[in-house]
Amino acid sequence: MELRHLQYFIAVAEERHFTRAAARVGIQQPPLSLQIRQLEAELGGPLFVRLPRDVVLTELGEAFLPEARQILARVERVKRRMEQISRGEAGQIRIGFAGATYFEPRIPAWIRDFRAQYPDVQLHPQQSNTASLLTALVNEAIDAAFVRTPFEVPPGIASVPVVDEPMVLVLPLGHAMCARERVPLAALSQDEFILLPREISPALYDRTIAACEAAGFRPKLGQEAPQITSIVPMVAAGFGVSMVPASVSQIRTPGMGFWPIDGEVPYAPISLAYRADHGSAALDRFIAMLPADSPGSGGSEAPDA
Repeated sequence: MELRHLQYFIAVAEERHFTRAAARVGIQQPPLSLQIRQLEAELGGPLFVRLPRDVVLTELGEAFLPEARQILARVERVKRRMEQISRGEAGQIRIGFAGATYFEPRIPAWIRDFRAQYPDVQLHPQQSNTASLLTALVNEAIDAAFVRTPFEVPPGIASVPVVDEPMVLVLPLGHAMCARERVPLAALSQDEFILLPREISPALYDRTIAACEAAGFRPKLGQEAPQITSIVPMVAAGFGVSMVPASVSQIRTPGMGFWPIDGEVPYAPISLAYRADHGSAALDRFIAMLPADSPGSGGSEAPDA
């Protein structure tokens, strides 16, 4: 049984006439009659009672008609769905977020715009660190990830810049520098810095160390934070000071505050990483919606204390 058999049968059932049905489906009447006889032989009985001027459905034909319509309707729905997926208008994207990248306001705005334009593409978010997300990309456990750059690029992984985000200082209230509107990094040379372990976020770790060295000192490393969102309460608890991307200043905890850096401001760029051979039209559309002014755009404004 082929789909054309179902189409021919439905045409005859609705037209109640072989010649009109043949014209409707675009073939001659004898081949149409032959196809119907083949279908009847396969189903084990006649589908039509042939009358002098028209045809009527048999009991078997009456039972088969709704089934045939449902099959063709299902095939048409599948066909439309596959066409949507091939155009990138449907499907799914498993997307990771590293280092609190989801706090950067342009990233959720970008995702919101994409979902509004392509509502049939399902986005499945996952939160982790850069190292774990890059491994997940290589292993095809996710399709794309917002990560902090630079990072050691695994084979087969491509990336596109998203935003350049300035970094700010996190100080406990009562620190000697809290009275300043902007704080020079050199003023923190005697403080212990709370950092993420380098193995999970090499970009933020290296940029913090490099910024302190550029300010003339090697930072004293204190207690490590398990994740970037843990830094804020750890500073409030008196474990030390830190430097974080400006968007993290959305986290507010009593006993701490955020201060802009006085002097050269380090940046924490965010890129979207993905497999170069991903083969997903939906992901191609997601990447194509990257705002044109994103790379090097300056990122979030550093908050005032």
